[in-house]
Amino acid sequence: MADISFEEAVARSFKLDPRYQPGAYDFVREALHIAVKKFRGGDEAQHVSGRELLEGVREHALKEYGPMALTILNQWGIYRGIDVGTIVYNLITVGYFGKSDGDSLEDFDDGYDFEEAFTKPFLPKSRRAPGA
Repeated sequence: MADISFEEAVARSFKLDPRYQPGAYDFVREALHIAVKKFRGGDEAQHVSGRELLEGVREHALKEYGPMALTILNQWGIYRGIDVGTIVYNLITVGYFGKSDGDSLEDFDDGYDFEEAFTKPFLPKSRRAPGA
């Protein structure tokens, strides 16, 4: 990570790419901490993959916002996994995050369907697919 504050990194990122609200950056950073804890035992120096971060996003959004998760994410400009990746790469561009040689934005494009991931857990059992 860089020598700039997170607030400065968000301000710079928002200036470069205003599609994502500042709250989206806070949320992704919190989801990153959740993913690191889940997949790397909480060692902040450890790297997580795009898919692992997306799992952190899913868990954090469902726990924090419940049935409103999709609505809130959409208000921030997050509609798909690639949006999470773009936020991460915006923070890389401004020098807040680093990246590994094998990382790419496309790592975030093959995650899950946000509509399904954030609404299905709250559907009545009669409206869920069999076995869900």
